[in-house]
Amino acid sequence: MADLGIARINTNAGLGGTLTRADLADIVHRKLGLSRAESAGVVERVLHHLCHSLSNGGNVKISGFGTFILRDKGERVGRNPKTGIEVPIAPRRVMTFRASQIMRDRIAKG
Repeated sequence: MADLGIARINTNAGLGGTLTRADLADIVHRKLGLSRAESAGVVERVLHHLCHSLSNGGNVKISGFGTFILRDKGERVGRNPKTGIEVPIAPRRVMTFRASQIMRDRIAKG
């Protein structure tokens, strides 16, 4: 896929804001010349495939970006901070993200 130059696009995300789906679709629109509807569709399809893979129990690795990993957490005992009463916390599946070394280096440089 072509380098979309996301890091070079001036968005609110570069100023401590949040990069949104609409921002991503706009970047695809400007860099690849697709219509706004097609660009939004591309972003939605990518996100759909990521979610579908994760919901089916698979991990997602994006080279140069990072890995979304599913972990199963066992049952444990928690404590209500207000009352101090122990409460059982049910086992669950959680998703974690581990940034690639390339991404960690970029973040460290600012």
